[in-house]
Amino acid sequence: KKFIFGPHFSVFPTNKLLEIHNVHKNSIYIQPSKWAMETWKMFNVEQIIPLKIQFFPVNTKKFIPINNIKKDKVFIYFKRRKKEELFFLESFLKNKNVEYKIFDYVKKYKEEDYLDFLQHSKYGIILDAHESQGFAIEEALSCNVPLLVWNVTSMAQEEGGRYQAIPATSIPYWDNNCGEYFFKKNELIYKYNEFINKLDTYKPREFVLNNLSVEKSAECFKNIFN
Repeated sequence: KKFIFGPHFSVFPTNKLLEIHNVHKNSIYIQPSKWAMETWKMFNVEQIIPLKIQFFPVNTKKFIPINNIKKDKVFIYFKRRKKEELFFLESFLKNKNVEYKIFDYVKKYKEEDYLDFLQHSKYGIILDAHESQGFAIEEALSCNVPLLVWNVTSMAQEEGGRYQAIPATSIPYWDNNCGEYFFKKNELIYKYNEFINKLDTYKPREFVLNNLSVEKSAECFKNIFN
């Protein structure tokens, strides 16, 4: 028998892991991205159980772009960051006369509303804390929406999380096809202008199809299982 489990066992390794004797060397613990796996490695987990990456697939047949409709909307995806940062971002967009809608993870929203808005969006801005995978971000990318991301460097940047300054990211799955990202408030103007100037060159859905599809996830799982 082979036991493959995780990643919702716990946010960080706990004493429960000591109950996994793994004497037959037949257990594997999965994490959804490289940075999440590396974080667990910092706790010497691999002395008990090996770690592997297994991401959740994006439903690329549901989160699809619709090419024959007007794409004139802009959104902010906000999740557990400082309210001052959101205010700064909103003020920036208002000064540019950009209308936008906020999707707040904590306040909740309906998936169908998010999908509909994505399919009418020309771009989105992400103000998010650390993500082990970043599913809402990947759903936007799957709808071929380029993103500008105010990224993090530490888990301590999550508002109300009380995490230590452990290295982290908002976008564990990303490349140049997806858009642009920055880390500091004073980088917003430059990165926004660069992002808008290159808006028609990004291919975010292509990134998702090549890296995060159901087929790619199944391939990943087969490699772990074998």
